[in-house]
Amino acid sequence: MALTWTCLHHSALDKAQLHCLLKLRCEVFVVEQQCAYPDIDGLDLAGDTHHLLGEQGEQLLAYLRLLPRDTGEVAIGRVIIAPAARGQGLGHQLMAQALEQAALRWPGQGLYLSAQAHLTDYYKGYGFSPEGEPYLEDGIPHIDMRKPA
Repeated sequence: MALTWTCLHHSALDKAQLHCLLKLRCEVFVVEQQCAYPDIDGLDLAGDTHHLLGEQGEQLLAYLRLLPRDTGEVAIGRVIIAPAARGQGLGHQLMAQALEQAALRWPGQGLYLSAQAHLTDYYKGYGFSPEGEPYLEDGIPHIDMRKPA
């Protein structure tokens, strides 16, 4: 499936894009995963945060957030594929786009993500290595993973 990819600084998001990304995150992270947590965490519109959008027409099908951290790394978070679009390889397209955009915007910086533990091998395929022990985040097992610069 071919998507149009856009990586926008938070200040360039329009109201419709912000609404769509928050709606998709709520649909999956809160409703589907039955996880009541504060998704709107104050980081979506902070600092140099960028939002990577994979759209087909007006429909947001893939999304993640890129967030530079004080540690000199860039955090990849809120990684999501819309339920109706799963199983079509969009996750791989999303990660390839994320690595490309991070390298373009923050050259020479390592990457960090807090992965759902069952996706450890998936992220290893993109050069990430698990660090430490798994932990519960909002009732879901996660593990910290890093990809060096």
